[in-house]
Amino acid sequence: MFLSFSPLTPQGFLLMELRRRYSRARSSADLGASAIEWVIITAILVALAAGVGVIIVRIVNQKAGELKNPDTPQVGGGNP
Repeated sequence: MFLSFSPLTPQGFLLMELRRRYSRARSSADLGASAIEWVIITAILVALAAGVGVIIVRIVNQKAGELKNPDTPQVGGGNP
């Protein structure tokens, strides 16, 4: 099935841009080098995001442990 949109529409522009990028990537001599670079960059960004996530979770857990709730019944209060 061949999709045909006017290049003046957003769908047509997107389709035209995808075709241009695909043909440019296929005509390049170093097809694998760019993909490897993107994988490395993505892995670095994922590792950074995971590190930031771990730091945020630790801070939230620490602050949550500092909270006091006076309405919570205490075990062994001795008040019958």
